[in-house]
This record gives sequence, C-alpha cells and structure tokens, in this order.
Amino acid sequence: MKNTNYRGSATTRKMVEEQLIAKFGQEEAKNYVPELNCRTYKSWQAEGYQVKKNEKAIKSITFVVVKDGAGDAVNTYPKTVNLFYIKQVEKITA
Repeated sequence: MKNTNYRGSATTRKMVEEQLIAKFGQEEAKNYVPELNCRTYKSWQAEGYQVKKNEKAIKSITFVVVKDGAGDAVNTYPKTVNLFYIKQVEKITA
C-alpha cells in the first residue's frame, strides 16, 4: 500500500483519533497511521479497496491555499475531508 499525501497537523490528527476511539476503541486507535491507513474514498479505490456498505466517513479538515497567477498565496480556507479507516474498507476481488 502506498503512502497517502497526508499533510495534516497535530490538531487534525487528534480530531481523527478521537473519532476512531469513539468508533473502534482506544486499542484500535493506537494503530492509526495517517500516512497509511486512513484515506479518502478515491484513494482507497485507487489502491484496490472499496468502502464497506453503510460505513460513515471520519471527518477531518485540510486548508486549501489559493494562489494568484504568479504563484503567490492570496487566500486560505478550510475544507472538510471525508476519510475512511482501514477497518472500514475491504479489498476488491475480481
């Protein structure tokens, strides 16, 4: 499995960990590695996995940087990201 393009902060990591604890318990949350086992729907699909039926997304936040034509940042805004933990997906079989 490839690493994700995770760029999160300690704050967003804690936000996701709290949701994992609520859903799977403290012991499972210890297995959380944001670069490997918590991804977006499309990222899981690209790796050959499908989100299990009725699974609810784990919410996180990223910050989108808007740049002008010269490449200078002119605005930053928060965007909600829907993630799924490895226990919420299954390998697609042919």
